Amino acid sequence: PDCDAGAGTTNAKARGRAQSRTSAKSMKKNLFEKVWQKHAVKELPDGSTLLIVGAHLLHEVTSPQAFGMLRSLNLGVKYPERTFATVDHIIPTDDRSEPYADARAYEMLQHIRKNCADYGIKFFDTPSGSQGVIHIVMPEQGIIHPGMTVACGDSHTATHGAFGAIAFGIGTSQVRNVLATQSLSFKKLKVRRINVGGKLAKGVYPKDVALYIIRRLGVNGGLGYAYEFGGKVFDDMSMEGRMTVCNMAIEGGARIGYVNPDEKTFAYLKGRPYAPKGEEFDRAVEYWKTVASDEGCEYDDVVDFDGADIKPSVTWGVNPSQAIFIDEKIPSPESFADPAQRKEAADALAYMKLAPETPIAGTPVNVVFIGSCTNGRLSDFEEAAEYLKGKKVAAGVKALAVPGSQIVDKIAREKGLDKIFRDAGFEWRQAGCSMCLAMNADKLVGDQLCASTSNRNFKGRQGSPTGRTVLMSPRMAAAAAVAGKISDCR
Repeated sequence: PDCDAGAGTTNAKARGRAQSRTSAKSMKKNLFEKVWQKHAVKELPDGSTLLIVGAHLLHEVTSPQAFGMLRSLNLGVKYPERTFATVDHIIPTDDRSEPYADARAYEMLQHIRKNCADYGIKFFDTPSGSQGVIHIVMPEQGIIHPGMTVACGDSHTATHGAFGAIAFGIGTSQVRNVLATQSLSFKKLKVRRINVGGKLAKGVYPKDVALYIIRRLGVNGGLGYAYEFGGKVFDDMSMEGRMTVCNMAIEGGARIGYVNPDEKTFAYLKGRPYAPKGEEFDRAVEYWKTVASDEGCEYDDVVDFDGADIKPSVTWGVNPSQAIFIDEKIPSPESFADPAQRKEAADALAYMKLAPETPIAGTPVNVVFIGSCTNGRLSDFEEAAEYLKGKKVAAGVKALAVPGSQIVDKIAREKGLDKIFRDAGFEWRQAGCSMCLAMNADKLVGDQLCASTSNRNFKGRQGSPTGRTVLMSPRMAAAAAVAGKISDCR
């Protein structure tokens, strides 16, 4: 009331321009926001959103109880054509003669076979030639597309975010809900953009990028967030590399990790069994391009890293954030300012039987495992094979190479990779989760230390309550196998 008319007019114009700028910016959306809005059915009283699920993935461990609940409720599967299954966690990687030596594992196989047959669900069984780890099989079949929502009763479903999809793990009761309704309730996440600029040095791989991000942001850093990975390092990264980093988003506390789709995404999908064909593919690509985050869109948080700062990495503790570069020393608990972290570090070092302030390089290994949904793809075995050619696994080291799918196995054999591994002293196994989580016969014994390309180094993760796991890239694992100790693959 105290302003004169001229000032009021000027202020009104300024406010109008500011509102116009804000309105224009608010129209720009990130990929998460776009996909969320397209799949939202309604808001629920508890503040969550009912979402349609584009692709539902099943394996043998979390689905039997869900199907049992369907039967008890006399419900069918709403859209069986949007549901796909395989067997991976419990399947043996050596002798697959049926019935399996493990009666419980064989029972689980029989359950998923029957459930898929009864409800008309596509099952990538061992006779199909396409069986394997669920997060490797589904992308190689072309089932996952940009802009899709993907759910699976497995925490590492974030892998599929590499295609510009919003992919997340769910529990068994949610598996039931998706089977029955093709939808589930989900509380909306914030979005953190993680830029990794520059270029990776020789000997540094996507696994090192993942471990570096988790090390810097922490295992709980992503709680309540979806991670959008971007920057030149991700632009340059292969689709298989992007899958590796998205796979480990969950290890940093994020429920979802994704990369915006680009020409590499479209080229990967073209010609795959479940990808669109011909003109339909061209139309799909035009739509997929619109899914990517708009330039200038807003994020709840932005973090910048320089790829040149990343070196070959290994874990020293019992969670993936407890990682260091291969040329660093194991940290002392006293080096952590937070009392809780000091205690965690002390407990981890006691469990791992490692001494603080000593080099991680040179730590003896007993077992080497190359495989899993993190690093069981063709490029992973190619990198390791390149290092292993003409070399031998150190005496006393047990080394396993486990392809992530029957298709990876077939192509690797055609390229002669299996021979390189066998000549070096590795056991070349059949497709499955294997020693990643030891729900099969592949387990550590006693306090063996395993150089592993999997995603978790939790206590007892690889089958022995006192077994020790050190995470690293496939090439670093190959170097450890040859040296008999943790070594620099460069």
